[in-house]
Amino acid sequence: MALTLWHNPRCGKSRAALALLEDRGITPEIRLYLKDPPAEAEILDLLHKLQLPAGALVRRKEPVFRDEGLAGADDIALVAAMARHPILIERPILVAGNRAAIGRPPEAILDLL
Repeated sequence: MALTLWHNPRCGKSRAALALLEDRGITPEIRLYLKDPPAEAEILDLLHKLQLPAGALVRRKEPVFRDEGLAGADDIALVAAMARHPILIERPILVAGNRAAIGRPPEAILDLL
């Protein structure tokens, strides 16, 4: 099964998740989502795989969350904001076929293996 890690190399949790995979001999495809931002449709697909609402995927402590006035925003607005500002997307995320997991903590991705 192909694995894709939505990865931010500057994030310690993201680096830890990648190391967990590599320690098991797994080399996932790396999606540098900050350099290659996902479209709204990709984020909706990811939420479906995660089986989570948009609010569970958004990083509320990012300054852009406050700057965009996203407190209390609905899922449609949050998805649009994440597409415009991918820094709002929680990381890391491992995608395995029709399933996905947020690596918070990094070991949470191991359930997909």
